[in-house]
Amino acid sequence: MKDGLGRNISFLAERNHKFVPFITAPGDLFEMWWFQQGLSFLPSALVIWTAAAFIFSYITAITLHHVDPVLPYISDTGTVAPEKCLFGAMLNIAAVLCVATIYVRYKQVHALNPEENRIIRLNKAGLVLGLLSCLGLSLVANFQKTTFFAVHVCGAVLTFGMGSLYMFVQTILSYQMQPKIHGKQVFWIRLLLVIWCGVSAFSMLTCSSLLYNGSFGADIVQKLHWNPEDKGYVLHMITTAAEWSMSLSFFGFFLTYIRDFQKISLRVEATLHGLTLYDTAPCPVNNERTWLLSRDV
Repeated sequence: MKDGLGRNISFLAERNHKFVPFITAPGDLFEMWWFQQGLSFLPSALVIWTAAAFIFSYITAITLHHVDPVLPYISDTGTVAPEKCLFGAMLNIAAVLCVATIYVRYKQVHALNPEENRIIRLNKAGLVLGLLSCLGLSLVANFQKTTFFAVHVCGAVLTFGMGSLYMFVQTILSYQMQPKIHGKQVFWIRLLLVIWCGVSAFSMLTCSSLLYNGSFGADIVQKLHWNPEDKGYVLHMITTAAEWSMSLSFFGFFLTYIRDFQKISLRVEATLHGLTLYDTAPCPVNNERTWLLSRDV
């Protein structure tokens, strides 16, 4: 946003849900790398770190011949030691990054629409769905399907199911906020990504339901190696391809946050209730405000 003098105005999300405008010269933003602007590094770090977790565990599992190189389940690449240790640790960090990204998005939407009741309700619903998806990601990371199948499946349902609904809610919010808050292009990109995610989710759900209904053997849960002549091989390949495709749609969706996050920073306010840590009557002291993550914008 620009003022009457053509200067860029950025905003700061505070604890009281209000935006404090900070005016910067037009050239200030161009003196920084794109990931240094605001909190844009958060969705970038989330996607890069999660992709690295998938890639490193995949390479390790393939090198040790623990899974087949052609389209294994993502979680199968983190089922056997040592790659399961790497997979679990990296995905736990990814879950934390995802929580931070979802929370910042929630604060940004709330501050941009402080009086829109419909948007506020949708925004809160998106926050809950997103946090449930992060919980599911942590469950998938720490409970392998060959050991705790029921918990692993619950985690996968939370991750992909709640994550898909989160993307859908955020797309509706993008529609509600355009063209006043942002352009139509962002909405259309997110809508295409949601459609991509929905098609992948439908394919994965349908084929996995057929695959695990008991017709192809009771040991299919423990199966990590597949041959083309095995029963259910085609369903297995469609399911795994849909799973990887769905993950890519998630990556693409969070990457659309980069431009939005360039225009927000967070800071934390520490309130002291006394000048010492002894049990004394409260006395008024000055509050200290410090930047939580970024002060570039």
